[in-house]
Amino acid sequence: MNRTSVNSSNIRSIGYEGMILEIEFHNNTVYQYFHIPEIIYKNLMAATDSHGQYFDEHIKKSKYPYVRIK
Repeated sequence: MNRTSVNSSNIRSIGYEGMILEIEFHNNTVYQYFHIPEIIYKNLMAATDSHGQYFDEHIKKSKYPYVRIK
């Protein structure tokens, strides 16, 4: 999946395709989150103040299913 680099202290890059959100963190781990509505992805990309905070509040705490792929 193609990912876009973001300016974040925790997240290196973000990709989205077919309701799958892929996030690469600065510690070189990569996770895929499933059943993510497109509006969540768009809001995450627009969260220029803090991608990490948006991710934590709207994705991680929402308990979307996920898998570590790297």
